[in-house]
Amino acid sequence: MNVELMQALADLEKEKGVKKDYMLERIAQALAAAYKAIYKKDAQSAALENVFVQINPETGAIAMHAVKTVTEEVENPAAEISLEEAAQYSPLARLGDEVRIEIDASKFGRIATQTAKQVIIQGIREAERGMIADEFASKEHEILNGLVTRIDPRYGSVILELGSGRDKTEAVLPVSEQVKNEQIREGQRLKVYLVEVRRGVKGPQMVISRTHPGLVKRLFELEVPEIYDGSVMINSIAREAGSRTKIAVSSADENVDPIGACVGPRGARVAGIVDELQGEKIDIIKYSEDPVQFVAEALSPADVLLVTPGADGKSCSVVVPDDQLSLAIGKEGQNARLAAKLTGWKIDIKPQSQALEQALANAAQQAEEQ
Repeated sequence: MNVELMQALADLEKEKGVKKDYMLERIAQALAAAYKAIYKKDAQSAALENVFVQINPETGAIAMHAVKTVTEEVENPAAEISLEEAAQYSPLARLGDEVRIEIDASKFGRIATQTAKQVIIQGIREAERGMIADEFASKEHEILNGLVTRIDPRYGSVILELGSGRDKTEAVLPVSEQVKNEQIREGQRLKVYLVEVRRGVKGPQMVISRTHPGLVKRLFELEVPEIYDGSVMINSIAREAGSRTKIAVSSADENVDPIGACVGPRGARVAGIVDELQGEKIDIIKYSEDPVQFVAEALSPADVLLVTPGADGKSCSVVVPDDQLSLAIGKEGQNARLAAKLTGWKIDIKPQSQALEQALANAAQQAEEQ
């Protein structure tokens, strides 16, 4: 039986990747659980920790024993033994001594054996879940390709199948992480961004998203070789999923145009990303370490006449031509909002005429004060 056990564990490790040492530990726990099941009805749970199991990892030989205290009157058979019975194992035993008793696992009853089986099965499941969690944890903040297997008609959640083979698992894309008005259907292949892997009792939980800015970043890395090889860098991203994204890029090589590299020949590279995002508009901005220049670029496609930084170093006042005020602000303030997210600055936009009036008023006030 021991030879068969070790062969079974070797097959299990080969087929499912469950380590032999892990399963030997679980089998030892299972045998201990089986012993405890015999005394479960008439023993206190605290007294069931006196059984020990050792399994030889080479031969599979099992040694199992319980340690019981010699008492005058046995109240807990799982942890106590009478002086008369103890003499069979240790002739010199006295009241209060601890006696080691060999246990014959072959005499376990059906209930105890079933308990052991459940522990072993649970151990295999936990090992498989742990391996899946480890596999996907290494892919956090990456794009995964999923197959849409079901759409919850009540809550709108999308269930996807991720991975393949023994690493295959399910993940739920909740409505909150879906792009508004994006059409998803069963059987569709869908790219998702793996935000986090959470380990739970029921197995690993994949936190995935279609709205995360990281999805856009990874799509550019896949489409633009210059980003992949490091000659072009993504410095910042601001996204309102399903509508518009602004992405700031730069290059350490003066011979490489970062915007041109991202757009691609005839716009092919950015077009592929727009298609994947089902029509989401993408503004590619040239990053600058000069915050004044960066803010001006971020408000593209509007022309900026003047950027005046605030004293706090986190805000600025921007002047644009009167006829481009609405363009700078954007529909429902979207352009200004994304520019603020992209730069990390609070932006106050004013038309040229208003800025001029305010400047003249300030000048007049200063003249009066003098």
